[in-house]
Amino acid sequence: MTSPLAPDDHIGDREAFSAFLARLREDHAANSQQWENATLEGFLEALQAWTDASPGWYRNFGHDLPREGDWTFFARALTAARIYE
Repeated sequence: MTSPLAPDDHIGDREAFSAFLARLREDHAANSQQWENATLEGFLEALQAWTDASPGWYRNFGHDLPREGDWTFFARALTAARIYE
């Protein structure tokens, strides 16, 4: 299974983030049996765990954890997805 995002990929704007989400959704539709966390509950639990461990992930790939990232935008997007049609 290939990832919709490689460790060295960069998403620089809203449009690129939206395109990434489309690839992620398409990957789930085509390969959900290969996802370790295919349910929403499992996905959100893993998202929280990875967020907690992300400094180590970045360090392992020789990158600094981005301080300038818009974490509020990401949180709003996840929150809005609960009810957005």
